[in-house]
Amino acid sequence: MSIRVIVVDDHPIFRLGMATALREMDDIDLVGEAATAGEVPDLISGRDVDIVLLDLNLPDGSGLEVNRWIARDHSQVKVVVLTMSEDHHATIAAVRDGALGYIVKGADPSRVEHVIRSVMAGDVVLEHGVAQAITELAQLRSTERDSSPFPQLSRRELDILELVARGLDNQTIARELVLSSKTVRNHVSNVLAKLNAGDRSQAIVLARRRGLGEPS
Repeated sequence: MSIRVIVVDDHPIFRLGMATALREMDDIDLVGEAATAGEVPDLISGRDVDIVLLDLNLPDGSGLEVNRWIARDHSQVKVVVLTMSEDHHATIAAVRDGALGYIVKGADPSRVEHVIRSVMAGDVVLEHGVAQAITELAQLRSTERDSSPFPQLSRRELDILELVARGLDNQTIARELVLSSKTVRNHVSNVLAKLNAGDRSQAIVLARRRGLGEPS
């Protein structure tokens, strides 16, 4: 069966070039295109999709947030990140949240095809430098968990608790962490549950007792 692909990128010339390349590949079909984050839900919900080629810099939102949404609500869809350069930081964030590989814009069609077929087969496709950086990050996260004031919280939840303890509201936290307000609200609810805190004020007291929320 054909591999069904959607391209999400706000540059029409790039999308045109990618569409042309995909049409030359056997058993790979371009089934949709989007220029904004807001178009992605309808595209994915309205048709069968195997792989999304996703630009991380979209005019109406973060591609990282779109990647998180796909991983959460459409886990059967595989994401390959499109980047202008080998930006390890952004790629690591995307892979951490569910992406299975990345393509640097301007890559040869043969490279694009290789990544698509490999990801469809269940592989994670990363260059050596990115893979090494992810390994080092995982080791750092493990060390951080061992010394965390709240080991039951994930790194993201601890980041959010830190900002809550500083007195920031959800909207401000969302801007700080490049998340949607809904995502922040869900994380705050999870933090309260894990801390057995009855409300936000109690969570702040618990956090400050353990050194969070102090001015940086």
